[in-house]
Amino acid sequence: MKNRLSDLNNHLFAQLERLSDEGMTKEQIEQEATRGEAIVAVADQIIRNAALQISAAKLVAEYGNDPTRYLPQIEGKSS
Repeated sequence: MKNRLSDLNNHLFAQLERLSDEGMTKEQIEQEATRGEAIVAVADQIIRNAALQISAAKLVAEYGNDPTRYLPQIEGKSS
């Protein structure tokens, strides 16, 4: 895992695909649902952290400084 926001998006869609697999048993569905809940909880924290980084970058930029190091990483670029 590369640990970028775009990777998070890919993981969330992969989980959605697993949950929509019609060939799963009831037990497998329950297991995937539990796994999905855990993924969503972690994803929420990652998104909150990214939002905090963006807020910090905006504050830094308001004072005329380069906010780049405060921004979350974007695919193909690094902070």
